[in-house]
Amino acid sequence: MRRPPPETIVTGGYKCNRVRSATVPEWKRARRIENAPTQPHNKEMRKRTKLIAFLILGIIIAMTAATNIPAKPTGDYTTSPQYRDGHFRNDAPKPKGADPDAGTMWDFFFNKPKNTVPSAPVPVKMITRADLDAAPDRSVYRLGHSTLLMKLQGSWWLTDPVFSERASPFSFAGPKRFHAPPISLSELPQIRGVILSHDHYDHLDAATIKQLAQKTDLFLTPLGVGERLQRWGVPATKIQQFDWWQGTTVGGVKFTATPAQHFSGRGLRDGNKTLWSSWVIQDGDKKIFFSGDSGYFKGFAEIGKRFGPFDVTFMETGAYNTAWPYVHMQPEETVQAHIDLQGGWMVPIHNGTFDLAMHAWYEPFDRVIALGADRGVKIATPMMGESIDLNAPAAGTRWWLGMENP
Repeated sequence: MRRPPPETIVTGGYKCNRVRSATVPEWKRARRIENAPTQPHNKEMRKRTKLIAFLILGIIIAMTAATNIPAKPTGDYTTSPQYRDGHFRNDAPKPKGADPDAGTMWDFFFNKPKNTVPSAPVPVKMITRADLDAAPDRSVYRLGHSTLLMKLQGSWWLTDPVFSERASPFSFAGPKRFHAPPISLSELPQIRGVILSHDHYDHLDAATIKQLAQKTDLFLTPLGVGERLQRWGVPATKIQQFDWWQGTTVGGVKFTATPAQHFSGRGLRDGNKTLWSSWVIQDGDKKIFFSGDSGYFKGFAEIGKRFGPFDVTFMETGAYNTAWPYVHMQPEETVQAHIDLQGGWMVPIHNGTFDLAMHAWYEPFDRVIALGADRGVKIATPMMGESIDLNAPAAGTRWWLGMENP
């Protein structure tokens, strides 16, 4: 018996559209419809496919990581009150159930809502070298995520600089930027100092640090983080490491590493081998707080008691989830932390650049604006590349409105 001609298949977009040619016999079409899998079976097959893809991705990542394992810091930090049994620790013990479970991680990788990433380009105000040369003292530019460029006492300072395309140990995978940096590393002026909060990839970017090493005078880090910089070629003479409540004065500006409730690590075997911190920055009569990453804890009130009131606080507001409340704050907690610090103006950071959670990318802005109005907190929301005048902060535009993809 002669074999019937093959069925014609046409694909388009993400779904396959099956087009039957006139040469396919009626009996064969009927049999295919009769034997078509049911909807529950299709769902089960998709789950299995995702699981296989997840396992393959895990194997690829593990094999790649095996060739590029971050070295553990080896310094002697036994005199630090935060260092016990070979690891740094928070003041408050982590409660049970504070880590995401397997279901949460599955959803994070395979069931994310579409609105965690912008559907249109994020607006960016590009910065030129001429703009920076003309900037008045006490100007602060938001460059993205937790990266700030500050002019204090005539010198430039950077916080947690991340200029790479991904916040990841891999060039082919991991959270990808929503927008380009408002200025390139090559266009930056001489940097007096880089201020680092901890060693996670969305705050400590090896490629950026290596490029900044030649044009930066100082790197201020929590304990252990400086060792990583030395391995990347930063001279030890440029690095100063601090425990909580320790600090230094550079060019008339005082910097103090202060507590945070978080964790550290860049690989599978170096968890909490380096310290994490927030920072208090004092420029004459102006006081600034930089939160780094933190869950809500009583340390904010203690920092406010010792150093407050603050003129401006730059507060983590993003990448939160009820599955990890110990290490990241909900917007309600962020506003309360600002109040505990005795803050004046608050600038929400740690948002608008990377997809690091399950919430809509614009949600942190919407929630914190509403909370600020309810609690009488002044909120400033500069778009990426815009500056804030520490002498006279302003609310700025609500630049994300109209971009809220469903």
